Order: sequence, then C-alpha cells, then structure tokens
Amino acid sequence: MKLPDSFYNPVSLTGSILAGISLFLIVFSLVAMALFDFGSSYIGLFIFIILPVFLIIGLILIPIGMRRRSRKQKILDSNKLSRGIKIDLNNKSHWNAVVLFVIVTLIFLFLTGIGSYEAFHYTESNEFCGMLCHRVMKPEYTAYQESSHSRVACVECHVGPGADWFVRSKLSGLYQVYAVLTNNYPQPIPAPVKNLRPARETCERCHWPNKFYSFRLHSEKHYLADQNNTEWNVLLKMRTGPDHSAKGLSEGIHWHINPDIRVEYISSSGDREHLPWVRYVNLASGDTIIYEDIDESLDQQAKDSLEMRLMDCIDCHNRPSHDYLPPQEFTDLLIASGDIPSMLPEIKVLAMELYNSSYASYDTAMQAIEKRIPAFYDEYYPDMAESSQDIIKSAVEGLKKGFTRNIFPEMKASWDVYPNHIGHVEFRGCARCHNGNHRSNDGKVISRDCNLCHSIQAQGKPDSLQVALSNQSLEFIHPVDIGEVWKEYACTECHRYLY
Repeated sequence: MKLPDSFYNPVSLTGSILAGISLFLIVFSLVAMALFDFGSSYIGLFIFIILPVFLIIGLILIPIGMRRRSRKQKILDSNKLSRGIKIDLNNKSHWNAVVLFVIVTLIFLFLTGIGSYEAFHYTESNEFCGMLCHRVMKPEYTAYQESSHSRVACVECHVGPGADWFVRSKLSGLYQVYAVLTNNYPQPIPAPVKNLRPARETCERCHWPNKFYSFRLHSEKHYLADQNNTEWNVLLKMRTGPDHSAKGLSEGIHWHINPDIRVEYISSSGDREHLPWVRYVNLASGDTIIYEDIDESLDQQAKDSLEMRLMDCIDCHNRPSHDYLPPQEFTDLLIASGDIPSMLPEIKVLAMELYNSSYASYDTAMQAIEKRIPAFYDEYYPDMAESSQDIIKSAVEGLKKGFTRNIFPEMKASWDVYPNHIGHVEFRGCARCHNGNHRSNDGKVISRDCNLCHSIQAQGKPDSLQVALSNQSLEFIHPVDIGEVWKEYACTECHRYLY
C-alpha cells in the first residue's frame, strides 16, 4: 500500500515499528495467557500498563515525523514554511493514508477500551497491591493471606466505594511508586493510622453491628516454656454482646459502638496505645462523663492540639488483615497443630530464644534455626538427637514456618512494631481505658474487671482441668505461680518484655 512520501522518514518509521512491536506483544501475551493459563503480577504490569505506553508513543511519533518531513520538503521545494499537512483525497497515497489512519484509530480505540478496563481491574487486584513491590509489601501480603479477610480484596478496605477515595488512593500510589523506585521508604512501613477510611464506610458494609452474636466460646491451647512443654488450656466465654441477642448492643464488648452511645478519646501517642482522655456520651439521655488517666493527665494545651477521635471498629480491630502474631502465640499454634513436635523437651524454650533474636536477613534466620536446634539436642539430649533425627528435622521446618509467616528482618516488621489492640496480653489493648486509672471528677472509674469482656469456663492442664459450673465462671489461675501479682499489674508488664 502506497503512503504519502512524508511517511517515509526515520521518526515515523521508528514510531511504526515501536507501535507494531508493542501491539504484537500485547496481543501475543493475551492469547498466550488465554491458551496456556499462565500469568503473574509482572505480566499484567507489562500488558496493561507498560506496553500500551510504548504503543501510544509509537503512534504519536508517526504524525510528528510526517509533519517534520512535510515542512522540510516544502522548504526545499518552494523555500516557504508549510503551515500544516494538506490532505488531498483525490491523491491515492493520501486516500490510502486516511483509510489506514481510520482503521488503525478504530482498532486502537477498541483496544484502548479493553486495555483501560483491564488496567483498572489489574491495579485493583490483590496481586498488584501485594506482589508487585514484593520486598516492600511482603510482610503485609503474607499476613493478609493468613488472615480471616484473605478473600476480601485489598481495595475493599483500603479504598472502598466512591470516586473521591479512588482518586486519593491513586495519588497516594504515585508517591509510593516513587518511593519504591528511589529506595526511599521507611522500614518497617508505618501503619496507616491517620489516613484510613472510617470503619463505618468499609467494615460495616459486611459486618452489621446490630446482628453481632450475643457471645461465643473461645478455646486457647498454650504450652509452657519448661522441659516438658506443659500444655495449659483455657476456655473463654467471650461477651461480644449481651447474654441474649434481643438486648442488642446494650451490653458486652460491642457496646462501644452502640448507636445510642458515643465514645471519644484523645491519644497521646501516634500508635494510639495511650488514651489518657476519654469521653462517654449517652445520646439518648444526654449524660456526658469525662474520664482522665490519673497517671497520665493532659494539660489544656495538649487537649486542644491533639486529635479527638470517635471510637469505631478499627480502634480495637486495628490489625484485621495484617496481624503479626507474637512468638509465644504462634509457637503455641504450631505445637498444637503438630508442626512443632511437643515431645521434644524444651522446644518451646528454644523457639522463644530463636524467635526473639535479631537477624540481619531472612536467610540468616533460617541458618540460625537449622544450626541451633540440632546443636542443642546434640549437647543436652544426645540420645534423643541420635534416635529422633526425623522429629528434630520436623521441628526445624516448623520453626521456619512460624518465622516465615510472622517475622520479616529485611523490612524490620514483626509483632513488636505493630501493636494489636485486641486483648491485653502483649499490648495494652483493652487496658488502654480499662486499667482502673481512668476517673471522672465525681469519682466514677472505668472498670478493669476482666469479666466485663470474658469469663473463664475451663482452665488448666488436660489431666487436671478445672471446669466451671453452669452459668458460673472461674477465677483466673496463672499457669506459672506468681502469687497475686497478676491482679495488681498489667499483663503487658511481663509478657511484652519477658523474652
């Protein structure tokens, strides 16, 4: 097909080649993915984002080259500067060029529509969010896959519905791309405490507060850090709601989001672990009570300058999808599941030692686990080391599994840098307010009674388990005898810094 002479120039030819190769690669990749059912986050990046950019650049170069060639030709022919490209449809080469342009434009618009749609969905996918920047997002993506929200798309919580939050997320994403490309990002990645969308616009699209269960039973299996890895079981009745669902949100843990109640607080720390000022408002009666921590009071200037926040789901459930479990917790789970054999003496002690050590990299940690466990049994239990090599190897693999899921040395990410506000053992959690120190001017105190949230139905070793009578509860017994200290101090004072 003959085209205008102005087409035959280095710039236009380069653009044609670039556009042709890009289009071929896009079509070829799409066909190959459809026929052979393969793909990854990087394939999607090239098909829907990178290659279309080169296709557009190539198409733009074609008229630019023709324009330059036409201007030069006019200068040579008449020594005058052409003011534009003239199209004569009676000229066959011009007619061919117009037809070709129309056909290519229609094809391009069709592919652009499909590509834009696919690019949108690709940038909204979990693979794009979690795997594209693999090193940076590895901790978050790994924890997400192990969470109860692993089938909820990242954008459902981090973006939600509506154009305004979509635009915000994309603008934020531009800076994140820049930070990754320039290797200019914090380690660990800070939790998005300040810029998360309100929970009522995301969480409550699936979790309807008025239909929460009244209570549920929660079974815990622990193993003590002693020679026999002594098993200690606890069965809790969690008072997520009232004793009967007909009472709605009038009692129980979820009372905090009762629509007739407004709980506000001021945090003195960026991670919201310290809440020295709390205000309770009963919207039905108009009663208002202000509680202040007698050990950490705020002056008026601090009250005026710090953010006052309305309490919602995320103030307790702050790690719903990216929870890095403490070593004592995920070790108990691994022993209970059989990934770490409980018959190995002192394996819990060894796990605590290895998990609470610092490592420069993931590979260094794996090497330490591989060397330390066999060496320990060779030194202290030589008979077992010789007769139970398969069991020891199984323990090595189990400890590696726990480390891989919860500790990420390269990003300095682990349980200790991301407070979890559910519970009160390793982090302050409930005790941020329910610590017995928050008092009002008229002497009212936010209770620290554990039975407000849960009651113990059974506890102890399997062969000597204490069980509560019907409609009663047991007083807590600490697995290790520490007397009455547990009644006077917060759990975190030992459990967060024990190892």
